[in-house]
Amino acid sequence: MPVPQSRGLVARSLLREDAYRAVRDAIVDGTLAPGERLNDNALAQWLGVSRTPLREALARLEQAGLVVTKPGRYTMVSPLDVRATRGAHSVTAAMHELAVREALPNLSSAELDTMRAANERFGKALRAGDPDGAITADDDFHGVLVAASANHAIRAVLEQFTPVLRRLERLRFSSLSGRDSVAQHEGIIALCQAKDVEGAVAAVRANWQTLLPLLDNAPPASDATHDGGRAPTQRTDQSPAAAAP
Repeated sequence: MPVPQSRGLVARSLLREDAYRAVRDAIVDGTLAPGERLNDNALAQWLGVSRTPLREALARLEQAGLVVTKPGRYTMVSPLDVRATRGAHSVTAAMHELAVREALPNLSSAELDTMRAANERFGKALRAGDPDGAITADDDFHGVLVAASANHAIRAVLEQFTPVLRRLERLRFSSLSGRDSVAQHEGIIALCQAKDVEGAVAAVRANWQTLLPLLDNAPPASDATHDGGRAPTQRTDQSPAAAAP
């Protein structure tokens, strides 16, 4: 067949994905703080990419609720919007419950062992005071059920809405209260092994509800996220994107 004329599609896609993940992770871990202005040139230099994949990554981050853009004015890291985060939490929890329902009838003993191993890593990360490691292990734990459901729609929805919850998860896994999740995970595994669909669904729901108290205590979003609001104050530190508008 004729060779397509388009070039660089794979490389561009990878650059966009890499830029998205790098900026997303910097927002989640606090390197890029809520309200901080993002400068395209500074970010592109930090990431080693051109502005095109960077702008595509920022557009995706805006859709996920982690970035706010006012054309011609500024791009900044979104303050924690309690209403938007509650919405993302409801959708994410519902997707994980659905994953349990669709995965459990055919869940294998090997997959249960993978969940146990992930929960063991999760507990070790919490005891070591490593919230990033805890988040990764928690993702691996719940990811077994998501993968076993073989439902691509669930994965796509989680990919869009989970990033909004990352800052809350990091707060929870940085505190002693996060250690309760280890026992909750053990309960989920036991119910999955017993093929108790309704019990496992309820246990997964309870596990995700542990984030809600953090939302109850969260400060309201800054007025800078609304039209007519005051532009965010620029930080003067040396984080990758701190720069004049």
